[in-house]
Amino acid sequence: MSANTKLSPPDQEVGNLSGHANDDGPSSNGKPRQVRAKNLSEVLKGVETISPFPPSAEIRQIVCDSRKVKSGAIFFALRGVKENGQAFIADAIQRGAVAVVSDQAVSNVVPPGVTAIQVREARQALAIASANFYDHPGNALQLVAVTGTNGKTTTTSVIDAIIKASRSKTGLFGTIAYETPAGKYPAPNTTPESVDLQGFLAEIRDAAGKFTVLEASSHSLTMHRLWSLHFAAAVFTNLTREHMDYHKTFEDYFSAKKTLFTGTGAGAPDTAIINIDDDYGKKLLGLAKKTVTYGLESGADISTKKFQLTFNGLAFTAQTPNGKIQIASSLVGRINVYNILAAIGAAQALGLSNEVIEAGIRNLESVSGRFQRIDQGQPYLVIVDYAHTDDALESLIRTARELNPKGRIITLFGCGGSKDRTKRPVMGEVTGRLSDLTILSSDNPRQEDPLKIISDIIVGVQKTSGKYVIEPDREKAIGLAMDEARAGDIVLLAGKGHENYQILADRTLEFDDREVARRALIQRGYGVSTAAGRANKNGSADDEI
Repeated sequence: MSANTKLSPPDQEVGNLSGHANDDGPSSNGKPRQVRAKNLSEVLKGVETISPFPPSAEIRQIVCDSRKVKSGAIFFALRGVKENGQAFIADAIQRGAVAVVSDQAVSNVVPPGVTAIQVREARQALAIASANFYDHPGNALQLVAVTGTNGKTTTTSVIDAIIKASRSKTGLFGTIAYETPAGKYPAPNTTPESVDLQGFLAEIRDAAGKFTVLEASSHSLTMHRLWSLHFAAAVFTNLTREHMDYHKTFEDYFSAKKTLFTGTGAGAPDTAIINIDDDYGKKLLGLAKKTVTYGLESGADISTKKFQLTFNGLAFTAQTPNGKIQIASSLVGRINVYNILAAIGAAQALGLSNEVIEAGIRNLESVSGRFQRIDQGQPYLVIVDYAHTDDALESLIRTARELNPKGRIITLFGCGGSKDRTKRPVMGEVTGRLSDLTILSSDNPRQEDPLKIISDIIVGVQKTSGKYVIEPDREKAIGLAMDEARAGDIVLLAGKGHENYQILADRTLEFDDREVARRALIQRGYGVSTAAGRANKNGSADDEI
């Protein structure tokens, strides 16, 4: 890792929540999309406007980032947590915007010759206008959304693998990357901004795709990025405390998730697939047109009576409304039994056969940065995982303990800076209680002092009798974990998973837990990596939960 290396992964708390920046997507990735210009009345059809506007103005682009404006654009000035898009109206006009939309009055800041339009809700208006501009590509696709605190990435990956086993073209959008039949794009945020998402959906439709699977973060639901889309299937995984810096209360957080099941402006989903073992899942029953439950407790529509857990994967028989499905998966741990059951429910809602479901699950070898094993032939196990909530961290440690009850568990983690501080001591208490040794380090500290973040975590660790050490330099901390490990132990590197960067106050460094761990093992004399340990080089921005 070079201290001079600089990357620029967008940080959701800056770009996503501001009124200025929007996600990079098909409208901004250097691949201009050929879209027929439309008049203003076509673009704004269905938008609740307050002020009148000339319907014949020609619109060639929809954008909510003034830096990306081209001639003939309509610029949506969005209000964000940190910035107000109104501050960038002049820049947008200078670059060629012919119309400006806001939910605030803007006629006094828009010069003659440029159309000013006030709407009731700017983010909903952006979503509707984007769907209009791209000729409603979602209507040509069967859409699946997965929401919940933990398990979204793995569940969407399993569903995507099942769809691909049916030899259908599809799209996948989530924390790791955005994928369409045309290729793979970086994922600045878990869920793309509505204008970019509609562009991606058009790309899938135009490639004769039939499906799209996406992670629906609570941020995206609050900010109406999925507005105007109708979902064939909506999955709820679980709900635990997270992102209290944004949602303020747990009920607000749940309310955001609930939006997916009541409908995002195009009616309730056709089928909801609900984790019935989760208390908040029970509150979502009956909201969609049809509800299918899954879980390991009695009464679930999709379940299994027993399963075999090993470091090589899972084996079980799933009981479903469409008959038994024999599962053989490379995914590891009890939590992935839940994720697979959820994916089965979504796949059946799409009308896919049990044979296709079995094949898709069998074909998925791994999910990047999710219980990913780093193997250099060392006598202990090294696992990289994205667990960055207290519930996910507890599940990770319990999975490791269940699979290896005799060895020690060494857990290395940190907490993100400029984020929810309330989870820090809770995570510390979890690992202090369940691990044999906790190594506290940095995880994207941003503008905060890493030692202050660690101090917040220590408050929780000290409520337990767990042993801990402090090493804020994450590369040194990983080396320390390797030095502490003995034959039969498990080293858990938690929090960063697939990420390939570390965000500091003044720069973003290139950093990948998987590569750093592999290098540390080589430095300690261990040999050539196995295929199971090879890292997926895709990085992405911070996950929205």
